Amino acid sequence: MTNIRSIFQDMRSRSSRVVQDRFPAGPPSSSAAAAAVWVEDGLNQSSWANMPQELLREVLVKIEASESAWPPRKNVVACAGVCRSWRHITKEIVKIPELSGILTFPISVKQPGPRDSLLQCFIKRNRSSQTYYLYLSVTNGPAIAEDGKFLLAARKCRRPTCTDYIISLHADEMSKGSSTYIGKLRSNFLGTKFTIFDGQPPHSGAKITKSRSTRMVNSKQISPRVPAGNYSVAHISYELNVLGSRGPRRMQCTVDAIPSSAIEPGGVAPTQMDFSLGNVDFFPSMPFLRSKSNHTETFSSGPLASQKDGVLVLKNKAPRWHEQLQCWCLNFHGRVTVASVKNFQLVASPENGPAGPQHEKIILQFGKVGKDLFTMDFRYPISAFQAFAICLSSFDTKIACE
Repeated sequence: MTNIRSIFQDMRSRSSRVVQDRFPAGPPSSSAAAAAVWVEDGLNQSSWANMPQELLREVLVKIEASESAWPPRKNVVACAGVCRSWRHITKEIVKIPELSGILTFPISVKQPGPRDSLLQCFIKRNRSSQTYYLYLSVTNGPAIAEDGKFLLAARKCRRPTCTDYIISLHADEMSKGSSTYIGKLRSNFLGTKFTIFDGQPPHSGAKITKSRSTRMVNSKQISPRVPAGNYSVAHISYELNVLGSRGPRRMQCTVDAIPSSAIEPGGVAPTQMDFSLGNVDFFPSMPFLRSKSNHTETFSSGPLASQKDGVLVLKNKAPRWHEQLQCWCLNFHGRVTVASVKNFQLVASPENGPAGPQHEKIILQFGKVGKDLFTMDFRYPISAFQAFAICLSSFDTKIACE
């Protein structure tokens, strides 16, 4: 493994030397995209790029199998950053989270979670800056570690009639005009109804939400073939709480982007396979990488218009009243330790038929463990992005519910 790691270090140092030799004063264009092209040219000229495909695949398969958790998983991402041939093979080897239970590349946050277990994450809140940070837990179990793998960030933006939560792939770039913008959550004035918007089509039949202007990134539209904008993927509603702050909230989430059949055995949820051009920097600051060769969004499923069984509806699991503790309780299996009105568990609602075992599975659970620390665990068929947006709705002030 030491020899393999020295390969990507050598590759990157070679690529830098090639660029410096060809352009001592820097690349002819100051843009990041142009600089990335020159770097990749340097990578493709090195000797490691010409490794026999059979040998290369065998090596990458062993690395992928041995580095199955973060932070060692960064070595798999490093392999994808060596050169184009390494990247293509690595992306073929790495399985989607639904099958592997692992988040590897940036697009993983837009893909459904694992089918067989909850993927454990946590959210840190910064009250002063009104920002929220989602991390992947690097240790499994009830214990919450203070460190983790950064996934997403969100910033709260108050407006006269609503509140927006701008969601980004970068911890310090949280604006709608940023190339790392991937979506947002918008609430109504009362904080009782929310809409989740995806920055790009969640499936091939998605329609862009009408707005006054098309989102621009660096004064250029993201892609001429994939319209940049907001695609409504889910709606969240909170019901009036007649008991005030003493009673649990009642919430419902209608996920328009996922068919209700997705929770059935053999059911399928739309899976985004790549970001459109411009959404992620060529060499982003976090250890993630996207494919430069794909200029349009690809999908593994067809439009939801063809589904006849409706869309997925999630509702919060009703808590039990504990006589001894004199409070409402849910079993979070040790993942939540502080009582809060924000705590919830979501299960699929049997809208068009009797409830089955699939309607008992927790799809998303969220709860408080510290003053500004919360756990977020999710599973198939929702993604980390969708789960994060749903949890952000719980932070928002609800005038009519409390």
